[in-house]
Amino acid sequence: MIRGRVVVRLLEIQRALVRHGLDELVRATHLYRPFRFVAYLSPWTWFQRSAGTTRGERLRLALEELGPIFVKFGQALSTRRDLLPLDIADELALLQDRVPPFDSAIAVATIEATFGRKLEEVFAEFDRTPLAAASIAQVHAARLHDGSEVVVKILRPGMRETIERDLEVLAALAALADQYWSEARRLRPREVVEEYRKTILDELDLMREAGNASQLKRNFQGSSLLYVPEVYWDLCRPDVMVMERIHGIIVNRIEELRARGTNIPKLAENGVEIFFTQVFRHNFFHADMHPGNIFVQVDDPDNPRYAAVDFGIVGTLEPRDQHYLAENFMAFFDRDYARVAALHVESGWVPSGTRVSELESAVRTVCEPIFNKPLKDISFAQVLLRLFETARRFDMRIQPQLILLQKTLLNIEGLGRQLYPELDLWKTAQPILRAWMRDRVSPRTLLRAMRAQLPDAIETLKQVPKIVKTGIRAAADDGFRWPVQSAEIAELREELRRLESRRDTAILGGVLWLAGLIWLAAGAPVPAVGWGQLLAGAAIFARLRWTRPRADG
Repeated sequence: MIRGRVVVRLLEIQRALVRHGLDELVRATHLYRPFRFVAYLSPWTWFQRSAGTTRGERLRLALEELGPIFVKFGQALSTRRDLLPLDIADELALLQDRVPPFDSAIAVATIEATFGRKLEEVFAEFDRTPLAAASIAQVHAARLHDGSEVVVKILRPGMRETIERDLEVLAALAALADQYWSEARRLRPREVVEEYRKTILDELDLMREAGNASQLKRNFQGSSLLYVPEVYWDLCRPDVMVMERIHGIIVNRIEELRARGTNIPKLAENGVEIFFTQVFRHNFFHADMHPGNIFVQVDDPDNPRYAAVDFGIVGTLEPRDQHYLAENFMAFFDRDYARVAALHVESGWVPSGTRVSELESAVRTVCEPIFNKPLKDISFAQVLLRLFETARRFDMRIQPQLILLQKTLLNIEGLGRQLYPELDLWKTAQPILRAWMRDRVSPRTLLRAMRAQLPDAIETLKQVPKIVKTGIRAAADDGFRWPVQSAEIAELREELRRLESRRDTAILGGVLWLAGLIWLAAGAPVPAVGWGQLLAGAAIFARLRWTRPRADG
């Protein structure tokens, strides 16, 4: 059942589209057809038609009026100039940092209420004209009393209520789709909306954003690829955040970058490396990488460096998804489509009964034509459409936990197309990913993982004798007598004997493995001894794994 305020909001959306001259969108939307005459017959709509003269401007104004969720949709679209007419792309680009600001008096009042002090006591200087305004917050330049240049990010008033209302609309539409749409089981609209809900609500807590910025800065500490501004924690609250002010050129100002002698090919390649480093090496990635959030520092034009702002949306992957994604990328780079198909079945992304050979052929048909081509020669719109068709054919279910990653990859590809259309995305990414996969299985990485698990392993081994002893006592306790035949008693005794033998073997393997781990962790002079003990323990565990007790006695 759709609640009344959801219906009201749907009518508001329709009215905004009609008022801004986007009538064709209303006519094309089946959900609105029962209501469309309400908007057309409203005199309020007749006399407040948008003054925008172009379709791009009308669309931008409508999205601004409808609020943050719609603005974010426009921001995501704005990075894909290859998929949009230029007039629309140019207008949507204004949504990246030129959303109409709210009154600076409200910003000042928010700061003073948050810190319980006058503005002059918090900042030595505060520019009341916003530096930038976005859908969730706006930013003002300021200076601290110690002379540090900073930016102050302040949430727009009433954001939570506005976003909660639109999320309720999305949830209602998802519920309708889940009930009446044949594709709902595969595309999982409820799960997608719930995943988006978590993401957008996280943006409303600027303390969380400050934490994201600090983590990203640590990840790239000392790197020449990406600079992340310093967070001033003493001046951060849930609705106000203060960070170091950075200076640079917005990444989509290509002519200005060229005029400064920037090495554009290297800049484009660095963007790909940053993406894969964040996703796989750090497992923590900036997931809102539209041009308004990315600057370029060109103090050294031959070695340009990215600088990021706005860390409200970040993504992480479960180890399982990270593994399958990496394997898929590598198989794709190697054109091993059989492996791509097998991985999709193993991961559960397609039903277990899928014929791998058929999926392999379908993936090859879509992907093979785009290899060894620069971005400018690839129609990603066509590739995506064909991949969607393939997914539908094989009943591939959408993975809501991967949506942020997919969105970020599209943003990166869109930025790459603007920066350097000759970039070979695959050729640039392949060595980065291959090096990461080699590092994952290196002895140093394995030893580091074992060292991290050493305390847990020791505590577990401490409990093994006690657990086994308790179990044996319970099994031998006279109070546990059962009316069974003598043959069954003999079988039980034989089974206990086998279990005791396996227990002793397991303890031996554990002791060897732990001794080897301690030997290596202590940095003993002959590491081969430690590795030998580890391998011996592993061999014992492998033998136990493949020689399970017989069920037939």
